[in-house]
Amino acid sequence: MSDESIKEIVKQKYGRAALRVVSGDGACCGPASSRGDCDPITSKLYEAGETAELPAEAVAASLGCGNPTALAELSPGEIVLDLGSGGGIDVLLSAKRVGPTGKAYGLDMTDEMLALARANQAKAGVENIEFLRGEIEAIPLPSDSVDVIISNCVINLSADKDRVFAEAFRVLKPGGRVAVSDVVVRGAVPPEIRKSVELWIGCVAGALEDGEYRAKLAKAGFEAIDLEPTRIYRTDDARDFLAGSGIDVDAIAPDVDGKFMSAFVRARKPTR
Repeated sequence: MSDESIKEIVKQKYGRAALRVVSGDGACCGPASSRGDCDPITSKLYEAGETAELPAEAVAASLGCGNPTALAELSPGEIVLDLGSGGGIDVLLSAKRVGPTGKAYGLDMTDEMLALARANQAKAGVENIEFLRGEIEAIPLPSDSVDVIISNCVINLSADKDRVFAEAFRVLKPGGRVAVSDVVVRGAVPPEIRKSVELWIGCVAGALEDGEYRAKLAKAGFEAIDLEPTRIYRTDDARDFLAGSGIDVDAIAPDVDGKFMSAFVRARKPTR
């Protein structure tokens, strides 16, 4: 399957997810959504105190695998870019952390998600936010213009991660940092999973091995690279996120036990 085909399928899937939020049906990604509940990767990521003041639609549209804003150590006055910003939850949280002297950009390729995010921004009454239409492989911002890049379970959906990391490096200021949540794999992944298009959209099949993730960041020029596991998925979790994929869950679940994890990935662009 071509990179463009994968991109189009992801775009359509997340567009439908945005429309489900608008209609009040929720937005879970992946096979678990057919059961009416979110899979273990996308659930229970935010503390109630963080989301209490956010529009319900922003919370409902959260399809990530972590909480990068809680771990990125954002400071007042910083400029933040969220790659694949979806319904805007992490952009809204980031804007609050950087304050009125800072700014939070959200980048998404899905028109429906952008419309939802802008509506959520209006409801929240937050002004230091700008949502951009574009792809994470071609970020529509100048070089050396951003202090921090965050992302929440989106980079693994890209079929050209080298380009994503190169673009992230380009737009970061010298000394700027990456602080993303993503699904990472420890060891080889059964080929049945890689072949499942549904799992590309469900935040699993595009995941890099931890060593490969580090290597690609280093190739792009980053230093101080660190991967911190935040949630390790066991066999029962594998049953959940493989359900409905056409895969023999009982046969393959033992092979994925403990191999998939949500991780917080840090890296820094060198100073001049």
